[in-house]
Amino acid sequence: IATFSNALQAIDFLKSREVDIIFLDIHLPKLSGLDFLKTLNNPPAVILTTAFPDYALESYEFNVADYLLKPFSFDRFVKAVLKVPSLKTEKAYKSEAGKYRREIFIKSGYEYVKIPVGDIFYINSDQDYTEVVVPGKKHLASEPLRYWEETLDPERFARVHKSYIVNAVHIRKVSGSQITMTDGTEIPIGRAYKEDFVNKFIH
Repeated sequence: IATFSNALQAIDFLKSREVDIIFLDIHLPKLSGLDFLKTLNNPPAVILTTAFPDYALESYEFNVADYLLKPFSFDRFVKAVLKVPSLKTEKAYKSEAGKYRREIFIKSGYEYVKIPVGDIFYINSDQDYTEVVVPGKKHLASEPLRYWEETLDPERFARVHKSYIVNAVHIRKVSGSQITMTDGTEIPIGRAYKEDFVNKFIH
């Protein structure tokens, strides 16, 4: 919604406007990109775009979403943007923070494993248990799919099939009646769920 050649102009703009993502260069006149970040008390998602790799480690101290090293491909740009939750989902998640859980515990043997809700790709029902899929791992849970529907934020998670709930943040693309997640998993969309899913997350 706006572009600035120096950070001081951006600071003035942000005093009266709220934004979702800042694409930020590091080498800027008057005030560097990283010094600019230090001035923001509650910054939006930030993706650094720079020709200098030397600052990559330091930049992550500011909890940036990604670090794009120029020149970067369009594919790399898309991957960076996909790391940022959508406006609708993120604002709903913040407003409902007291109602929906940020973390869940899943029983694993004699232990309970804590999982950040945002890490969940999808949940799959398989007869007497459900599989909660996170990066690189699947956790078996005894709770039915209905339990997860009632426990997880409906602005972030969607029932798309009688056997699947997906985290909309981790959807890469939707093609016809099939969802491709960011980990490459392909999930069918059931006819009974398609209209609600499309209206809520795509339109």
